[in-house]
Amino acid sequence: MISKKTFYISLIGIIVLIISSVVYLKNDINNSIIKPPVNSQILVSQNQLQDEINNSRRNIITKTVEQVSPAVVGINVIEIRQFRDPFSYFFDDPFFRQFFGDRRNYSQRVQGLGSGFIISPDGYIVTNDHVAGNASEITVTMTDGSHHKAEIVGTDPVSDICLLKIDGNNLPYLELGNSDDVIIGEWVIALGNPFGLFDINDQPTVTVGVISAKQMNLEPLNNRYYINMIQTDAAINGGNSGGPLVNSLGQVIGMNTLIFTAGGSQGNIGLGFAIPINKVRRIVTELKEKGKIDRDFQIGMSIQSIDEGIARYYDLQSTRGVIVTRVIPNSPADKADIRVGDIIVEIEGYKINNEKVLFGVFQEFRVNQTVDVKIIRENKELIKKMKLVRK
Repeated sequence: MISKKTFYISLIGIIVLIISSVVYLKNDINNSIIKPPVNSQILVSQNQLQDEINNSRRNIITKTVEQVSPAVVGINVIEIRQFRDPFSYFFDDPFFRQFFGDRRNYSQRVQGLGSGFIISPDGYIVTNDHVAGNASEITVTMTDGSHHKAEIVGTDPVSDICLLKIDGNNLPYLELGNSDDVIIGEWVIALGNPFGLFDINDQPTVTVGVISAKQMNLEPLNNRYYINMIQTDAAINGGNSGGPLVNSLGQVIGMNTLIFTAGGSQGNIGLGFAIPINKVRRIVTELKEKGKIDRDFQIGMSIQSIDEGIARYYDLQSTRGVIVTRVIPNSPADKADIRVGDIIVEIEGYKINNEKVLFGVFQEFRVNQTVDVKIIRENKELIKKMKLVRK
């Protein structure tokens, strides 16, 4: 038999063991719940995750937008336009004019808007001629909410480029890139003032897309010639005209100018066009120096587009190009040895699709410039040099 002493000692041991186990388990549970090192690690992990999310949101696009936005401006214009009363023929008689006045023509103030961007710290601004070229009053709105009166330094309706000037020093401005270096498929950002939204919060609207195509020769519009244009699917809408198209480095590669629409719609369908910045830079330099562009040269030939019949007669592979139908004696064309029947397919690297494109391409040149004209004569490609002399 177990003695009472032994029994009590064993019982006390068991009780101590149970109490120790309970205390240990309690401490272990508490430590697993509120143990400071583990809790700090969780907090650090959560902060790191939030930082990673925030950093992933701030990419090259957002950084570029932040960088270039201060130099983008909204442009509001007032233009005085002349209109003719559609019923004026009822009142053309001098008898009626003494009572109703001369109702044949009248002036009206028309408001318009567009976009622009500052290209130098002293306040030179580039926009489209169709935005501000005929304006009598121009107000420029900046992203700090300030409004500035602008003056036209010079404008060129043919290329649809206008140079403005506001007073200021140390203004934000954009870096002009190289439009000859654009890559089809690269990311681009269009900024501007569509539908006047700039006036709501003094910030340009931002759309993102890619370069869809380049060297696009478009049909002329209102005697404006759009040659070598950059095509983008970045959304461009009414009011975006004159705004910058920038690459992911924040360099301006074009000036947003045109959109193609379908079914009479005025909205964006992914076909936007920008004037290459290299061309803008060249025009702006001339406008600064002379206030206008000198294209007063003569060519001395008549041409027409090639149709299927002409292509078959000359055994041409396509209808691209123009055929020379007349050459004026002693003209630049005559001195360049261009003859009736020659097919002009390229001028200074510009591909000639039809006569409208040819007229547009010649607007790229200046008085006394010599250009290379690629022709097809008797199924042979020849290069002729033509000097554009003043009329």
